[in-house]
Amino acid sequence: MSISEKKTDVAHVDRAGSFDVDEKNVDIKVVKGNEAFNEAMLKEAPSPFSLAACILYFCCLLGFLCSTMNGYDGSLLNALLANSHFKDFFHGSSDGIWAGIVASLYQIGGVSALPFVGPAVDGWGRRVGMFIGGFIVVCGTIIQGTTNYTESLGQFMAGRFLLGFGVSIAASAGPIYVVEVCHPAYRGVVTGLYNTFWFTGAIICSGVARSALDKGGEVSWLLPVWIQLLCSGIICLFCLLLPESPRWLYVHNKPEASKAMLAKYHGNNNPDSVWVQLQLREYEEFLNMDGADKRWWDYRALFRDRASCYRLACNCTISIFGQWAGNGLVSYFFAAVLKTAGVSDDTTQLNYILGYNCWQFAFAICGAFLVDRLGRRPLLLFTNIGCTVIWIAVSVASSQYFATESPAAAKAVIGFIFIFGATYSVGFTPLQALYPVEVLSFEMRAKGMAFSNLAQNAAGLLNQFAWPVSIERITWKTYIVFTVWCAVQATVIYFFIPETKNRTLEELDEIFAAENPRKASTQKKKVAVDQNANIITVENA
Repeated sequence: MSISEKKTDVAHVDRAGSFDVDEKNVDIKVVKGNEAFNEAMLKEAPSPFSLAACILYFCCLLGFLCSTMNGYDGSLLNALLANSHFKDFFHGSSDGIWAGIVASLYQIGGVSALPFVGPAVDGWGRRVGMFIGGFIVVCGTIIQGTTNYTESLGQFMAGRFLLGFGVSIAASAGPIYVVEVCHPAYRGVVTGLYNTFWFTGAIICSGVARSALDKGGEVSWLLPVWIQLLCSGIICLFCLLLPESPRWLYVHNKPEASKAMLAKYHGNNNPDSVWVQLQLREYEEFLNMDGADKRWWDYRALFRDRASCYRLACNCTISIFGQWAGNGLVSYFFAAVLKTAGVSDDTTQLNYILGYNCWQFAFAICGAFLVDRLGRRPLLLFTNIGCTVIWIAVSVASSQYFATESPAAAKAVIGFIFIFGATYSVGFTPLQALYPVEVLSFEMRAKGMAFSNLAQNAAGLLNQFAWPVSIERITWKTYIVFTVWCAVQATVIYFFIPETKNRTLEELDEIFAAENPRKASTQKKKVAVDQNANIITVENA
């Protein structure tokens, strides 16, 4: 098989010896991933800390704020439900139907945004999509923050709805922007880091809520509500100054601007760089200049053929699994979980929430740096199998506490919850943003991420309605549900979820076109590499 224009990652190959092919001395390497990507790594190994790379990281950092905003807004109600002043103001409680209804408005707003994500992100670009989402969040914050003048729970809930609506658009545009502007060699790590910034928002939220609690009264819950303006305001002010996605520029008849962006940030100002030429060839071959992404109403690309349906299924599956592994209960109703372990004091609960968010953030960063080393599938399998075992331990410890009220059992519950947070964060946190966006083709990407957010928010609705009631009615037996479900998730991932590392976004097409995408994605290949780093033959290992 001749592949003179193909590429490889020396960090992921194993030397297996040498032999003669056509009277040339060549090296034999066993690789995973696409040959074109691997050969590019051999010919022009990129520098992760060049000036252009560092500038691009800074641009991605602004995209990360979409995740920080999501983390803050998504964690806010958890902090407020641990604040007795907030609950007294609205005559509510931290568990039961009231908590579920107020929390669910955020998810309902996210689901309602589905028809608007495609036009915002595809029609006007990734940067404008971030701006629109951020602006809507600003409006939702103002509506929430002025509730103390009207004493209207309905107004507060309307603000929650707008927050979910805006975050849904921004949370689709943000990871799409990051994954499309990243250098292919660092796409996994950088996009994996995107979702870890969810915890920076959660940490800021829990820190502000903990500090504000000492002030007492309405200020104790209004202050964290108004701080929601921080990330959304920064996004609105600066996102339009960023370079646009080269893929979006290319399909909107701006090939020269696309090439200039690639040359500046991926080729160190060299338009003839191997990486620039590789990506431009793939844009020409794989990107549809008149695809469904140009028509806001056209969703046919998501269901066009078997490969498209498989991509969308992988996208939504990981989005849903990330919500149903048990983190939804802990993230939104940690105060209620702590009550099952005998912790009822407001200040102590907020201290635990702050510590838990910091703990998860540290392990999420570790996971982001493992997505390219270990791969997406191994991390997902480790997380789901680990969570299964941990929920068994939580169930046992909780049952003992309810039977004996033993302080040791209560401490064990909290300890295992923290172990769960670490295990979940290593795998799901970086991959919840990375995997759903990279399995979609360009034509599917914006509308597919809208479906991802739909699936995530729909799954979140179960979290908001079912778990607070479950914790109230059957207490520790709720954890048995997570034990069984995490085992189911691990099984589905093992048999159906493909590996995506060591390929450009366009090179993933060959995986999903295969009869068995999961098997094709994990196939090792034996390649012959000549002295000029050209791959001259390929065969399955």
